[in-house]
Amino acid sequence: MFTPTRDEARRFLMDAWRKHRAALPLSPLERTAAQLIAIHPEYHMALEGPEHVDRDYAPEQGDVNPFLHLSLHLAVAEQLAIDQPPGIVAHYDRLCATRGDSHAALHAIVECLGEVVWQAQRLGTAPDATLYLACLERR
Repeated sequence: MFTPTRDEARRFLMDAWRKHRAALPLSPLERTAAQLIAIHPEYHMALEGPEHVDRDYAPEQGDVNPFLHLSLHLAVAEQLAIDQPPGIVAHYDRLCATRGDSHAALHAIVECLGEVVWQAQRLGTAPDATLYLACLERR
């Protein structure tokens, strides 16, 4: 299992965006990351400045961590590609239909994934797919 450090994950996103902007060849994962970054112009500055690699983002102060947000988006993209956990594609399709916007549907899924990951970290357990799908069901 690939478990990058915080800095490695951040540098991956920054490198994918840099390569995309420079029209350099991208791996499939980098291409997916660049596509996700492209639909988040509010994060472009953070991805273009090396000083952001070490920045801490404090949610209690209203900070949104662009690297966390994009990493969750990337995880959801991978999950949708293989319908894992089973049923996530059906939830995505339903959310697209009800929200009328694929990006809004993705954000609903990202929010659920974020909740499940936070819960797993808090409890020291693996993320619970049942809780994840239940969260999606409520959206």
